[in-house]
Amino acid sequence: MVIRAIDGLNEVVGRIVAVVAIIFAAIIIFDVVMRYAFSEPTRWAFDVSKQLFGFYFVLLGGYALRHGAHVKVDILTEKFGPGTRRVVDLLGYVIFFFPFAWVFLTRSWEFAARSWAQGEVTYGAIQMPVYPLKMAMCVAAGLLLLQGIAEVLKILLDRQESH
Repeated sequence: MVIRAIDGLNEVVGRIVAVVAIIFAAIIIFDVVMRYAFSEPTRWAFDVSKQLFGFYFVLLGGYALRHGAHVKVDILTEKFGPGTRRVVDLLGYVIFFFPFAWVFLTRSWEFAARSWAQGEVTYGAIQMPVYPLKMAMCVAAGLLLLQGIAEVLKILLDRQESH
C-alpha cells in the first residue's frame, strides 16, 4: 500500500511536470519566431523558459528513480546472484542514497526559506521570483526521499513493481 502510494505520487508528478517541457519548448519557439520572423524578440521568454526548465529538471528525480533511470554502476553486481545484488542495493541506499537525500532535503529547505524571506528575484530582463523554484527543490528532495523509501521496501519485500 505504501509502495503503491509513493510510486503513484511520483508517477503523477512526473506526468504533470512532463507537460512543463512542452510549455517551455513552446515559449522558446515563440521567442525564436518573434525574433527572426518579426524582429521583435521578447524580453521575458529566456527567463521564463529557464525557470520552467529548472522546475522540469528538479521535480523529475523521484519519477526517474521509480523508473530506474538514474545512473547505476552495476559492473560488479551484474555477476552477483539476485540475493547478493539485493544486499548491495540495500547497502547503497543506506550508505549513500539516504544521507544524500536527507542533506538535499534539509539544505534545500534552508535555501528556499531564506529566498522566500528575502523575496528573492532574478536579475534578468524581468524580475521574476526565485523562491518558487527553490521551494520546488525542497519538494523534489522530499519526493526523491519518499521514492527511495519505496525502493528499499521493494528490496526488503523482494518485489519488483511494474513501471
